[in-house]
Amino acid sequence: MRVIAGKYRSRPLRSLRGMDLRPTADRLRETLFDVLTAGNPSALESTVWLDLFAGTGAVGIEALSRGASLVYFVEKSAKAAELIRQNLQSLGVEKGFRVIQQDVNRAVRGLAEEEVTSDFTFLDPPYQMEEIYRRTFASLEESRLLKSGSLVMAEHQKKFDPGETFASLHRYRKLVQGDAALSFYKKV
Repeated sequence: MRVIAGKYRSRPLRSLRGMDLRPTADRLRETLFDVLTAGNPSALESTVWLDLFAGTGAVGIEALSRGASLVYFVEKSAKAAELIRQNLQSLGVEKGFRVIQQDVNRAVRGLAEEEVTSDFTFLDPPYQMEEIYRRTFASLEESRLLKSGSLVMAEHQKKFDPGETFASLHRYRKLVQGDAALSFYKKV
């Protein structure tokens, strides 16, 4: 696993053996960021990200590498949260991030209370926990973390559909790659 592009391009990222971590594959991560930058490599500069169910932190680190100004990594597992810190440290990233070791719904409430606003939110819960997708979308929708035009991207199994709409979040694109899929939602 490696950083695809930007400041930390081609630098390796670590994962944990034996844990239920399923890092977003390099190819799928590349597709995600190709869609988001679509002909505008500076599209992510100075943006704020939420990397929910962050695991290794690969998606948020990719966002930092491509110019995001701030990434909130939310991960419940202590081992995975420490891994994110180690990956950031190995790249020499000293600012522009916060690792939050908490349940996602609790972290969403806390960040909303801090009046954080996200331009991009990526969520990738364990595939088998399908109800978590709905709860997380509901939690995001109820919070003030998303503004008009904010994007939410969900990685999920191709055979599972998280849904077309969640109140003011509307899916505008779905991409399938192997057994995985990415659904893109926009806050209207």
